[in-house]
Amino acid sequence: MTQISLVVSDVDGTLLTKDKTLTDRAKAAVQRLHKAGIGFTITSSRPAIGMRFLIEPLAIWLPVGPFNGSSIVEPEMKPVEQHLIPASAAERSLQILREFGADIWLFTYDKWLIDNPRGSYVAHEQHTIRSDPTVIADFSPFLASACKIVGASADAAGLERCEKVMQEALGSQATAVRSQTYYLDITPPSFNKGTFVEAMAKRLGIATEAVATIGDMQNDLAMFRVSGVSIAMGNAADNVKEQATHVTATNEQDGFAEAIEMILKRNGIG
Repeated sequence: MTQISLVVSDVDGTLLTKDKTLTDRAKAAVQRLHKAGIGFTITSSRPAIGMRFLIEPLAIWLPVGPFNGSSIVEPEMKPVEQHLIPASAAERSLQILREFGADIWLFTYDKWLIDNPRGSYVAHEQHTIRSDPTVIADFSPFLASACKIVGASADAAGLERCEKVMQEALGSQATAVRSQTYYLDITPPSFNKGTFVEAMAKRLGIATEAVATIGDMQNDLAMFRVSGVSIAMGNAADNVKEQATHVTATNEQDGFAEAIEMILKRNGIG
């Protein structure tokens, strides 16, 4: 049985509680990984600026993977790799999101752009990423510099339908997957949380079999598929749990810390 040398975790719904808190037990669990010589990093649909507040309390020294792993950023927030959505795919994405009535957000490397400041999830996102949006009237000037486009909608069933339409329309031009029941993310083609895991394994000179991943949503399945061990949160959808090696408790029950304990036990560390 391959020893785990690296743990890669999702952030929202996994590492953090519903109110976006990092619990003491979660911090202690990561400290135990460091003490055991096991690498730890995070990947998320968040922009890099929305991951920065976790670097110091978790003593993260490896790069992190914002925008669903389509960018790689050093802990000091210096980009290692940065990929963009093709402008034509970005334009088509906006058309489809409007057809489904979703609010549109466009993220460049360092900006969050919106055209509806009264959107249902704007305040929620401000709290989540600890950053304020820039309100614009027209997305056109920014289509060529989009790291991520988000469709935000309270209509979960409608957004699920939108996801399927988006995937069919964009094909290999971009990746479209929900990071929450209320967020549909469009990110650069050929890059996802799975490619981020592969990049981190290569950086450390280890096989992906020696990587454990933890997540809760559809966008986490890409990293589940390439890692030796995958752990779904108790709050994950059934299809996410079915594709994981193990299932832990929910993010409200310190399921992340429980998952780390599973990994340490697997490595023979009590």
